[in-house]
Amino acid sequence: MDNVDVFVDLPDGSRWSATLITLGQVELVMKRWATTGEALGGCYFQVSDGLIVRDAGIGNMTRVLVGLIENGEFAQVLQRLDD
Repeated sequence: MDNVDVFVDLPDGSRWSATLITLGQVELVMKRWATTGEALGGCYFQVSDGLIVRDAGIGNMTRVLVGLIENGEFAQVLQRLDD
C-alpha cells in the first residue's frame, strides 16, 4: 500500500486524520498530473493533511504513527478533527 487515508482515535477522545503516501507514489501522481494538467501540470503536490513516508505498507505506516505518538510529535504532524 503506497497511499492511505487514516483516522486515528486517541484514548483522550481526540480524533485525527492524515493521508500517508510514499515518495514513490508522490512521484507517480505528479507525473500523471503533468499529462492531465492538474496542479499546474504536476509542478506541485499538496494535501492538507499529508504525511510522506519512506516505505510502503500498513505495518510501516502504523510504525510511523505510533512513533509520532511516542515522541510527542503527533499533534504537529496530523490534523485534528473537530468534535
